[in-house]
Amino acid sequence: MKLAEALAERAEATRRVEQLRSRVVGSARYQEGETPAEEAAELLAEAGEVLDTLEMLIRRINRTNAAVQMGEDGTLTDALARRDVLRLRHAVVTAAADAAAGTGERGYGRQLRSELMMLSALPVAELRARADVLAREIREIDMRIQRTNWEADLLD
Repeated sequence: MKLAEALAERAEATRRVEQLRSRVVGSARYQEGETPAEEAAELLAEAGEVLDTLEMLIRRINRTNAAVQMGEDGTLTDALARRDVLRLRHAVVTAAADAAAGTGERGYGRQLRSELMMLSALPVAELRARADVLAREIREIDMRIQRTNWEADLLD
């Protein structure tokens, strides 16, 4: 099995657990004289089985991520950490540019000459350019990660 396939199975198992959790909660209590829509104990047991499978998948995925080398990006785990930080960095730079530009502020411009002007404390154009570079880096590392996911075999 390829790593990408295991990641898809993990996502499906996670969705399944959430569905089962919701159904268990909905069936955990019922009114006297009524029958529950579903058997909560059976749903709970099924959720336990799916969670066991999910744990095994996560362990194998983590082992694979730590072992697979991606050249100059280091291990797949290193590349994932880099991508996560690039996304956070992009969000911070974009938020700073938006705030400095007054994006989202009502009445950003002056209505009367007597009102104080709002000035930018940061270079908006420079921040936008930096955000564009970060976005490109995110796309590039994400493509390398996706390629590796389809090339790497899942470890036991």
